[in-house]
Amino acid sequence: MIRNCVIIGGSHAGSQFAISLRQGGWLGNITIIGEERDYPYHRPPLSKTFLSGEKKIEDILLRPAELYEKSRISIRLGERVKSIDRANKSVITNNNNIINYDKLVIATGARVRKIPVPGSETEGVYYLRNSDDVNKIKSRVIANDHAVIIGGGYIGLETAASLRKQGMKVTVIEAMARVLQRVTAPELSNFYKRIHDEEGVEIFEEVIATEFKKIDEKIHILTSCGKTFIGDMVIVGIGVIPNIELAESAGLAVKNGVEVNQFCQTSDPEIYAIGDVSWHYNEIYERFLRLESVPNATEQAKIAALHINEKPKAYNSLPWFWSDQYDLKLQIAGLSEGYNHIVIRGDIEKGRSFSAFYFKDNNLLAVDAVNSPREFMFTKMVLTKGQKLNKEILSDNSLDLKSAIMNQ
Repeated sequence: MIRNCVIIGGSHAGSQFAISLRQGGWLGNITIIGEERDYPYHRPPLSKTFLSGEKKIEDILLRPAELYEKSRISIRLGERVKSIDRANKSVITNNNNIINYDKLVIATGARVRKIPVPGSETEGVYYLRNSDDVNKIKSRVIANDHAVIIGGGYIGLETAASLRKQGMKVTVIEAMARVLQRVTAPELSNFYKRIHDEEGVEIFEEVIATEFKKIDEKIHILTSCGKTFIGDMVIVGIGVIPNIELAESAGLAVKNGVEVNQFCQTSDPEIYAIGDVSWHYNEIYERFLRLESVPNATEQAKIAALHINEKPKAYNSLPWFWSDQYDLKLQIAGLSEGYNHIVIRGDIEKGRSFSAFYFKDNNLLAVDAVNSPREFMFTKMVLTKGQKLNKEILSDNSLDLKSAIMNQ
């Protein structure tokens, strides 16, 4: 009998899994069910080159449409799975189609967190998660018009940079004490605030948007500090929520994501979860994580495909990320959470190239490398091997990086 593998989600993880599964020897049917009408595409460019108009949707597709046909992968675009019937090993879509599976992969990703204030549905208030979102924003990009961005995380700051480069006036409102507070050190927050100030972006911290009102085609943003901001459009970027509802209603183990083992299997061994939606154990940091990153989605997709093709390999990858703003490429290796010491290598005060190394006592946790690819690659190697570094040597830009590695 021909076996069926069904993938819920036309995401980066879903696309990679389908290709890896076929390349790994799966002879049965492969079906991707994706809510969006576009073929799977790269999401990082949405807030950068796609928003700026430098690239079209065809330029950011993960793979050409014809490759899926050549690989005998069926893609059902614009269709949503509304429930999983584990007893009958099938999924039911919004069109009431019933699709049977032998293996099921949940690659549903995450959705934007909506801002819970009056007027949040006002025309001209946008979110940025998919190509449709960006196309709506692009239609409102006019030089010298004013965009107000709610949220000073990476998405908010990347969007600010893209709009500023297109000649818009940009204001960023951040509820916390500093931009990027959840993900990086005060030194990095100050650096990015300086850069955006130099590029003409206004940033207001410890300000909470409380209401949106549309008056004479302008959007008035009322705030906790009493100041009203006025913009031609508003873009909200305050984080995402993992799409766990399908898994939860199907009775799968769910925490901050769909819980999986080292092979990306859920509590039902015939069902896997990969990418932004998965809650998985990381051996390097010895704890469970949910990662919103392309590298993690790619790696988990390959791990799940190997397991289904009976060539098991346990997941054991170092988390890494990146962010592009203006002429800056930030590359992050590792997770800085829990650090108690930071070492700066390079000129963070006035320059645009440096690295920030995060330590917990004498143990290296992560690096934020801005326009410093060598330091990024070096830290990936050190963290993967579990090596220790001499902080004094590391902080001296005149000394070779490798000389900081301590003999153990």
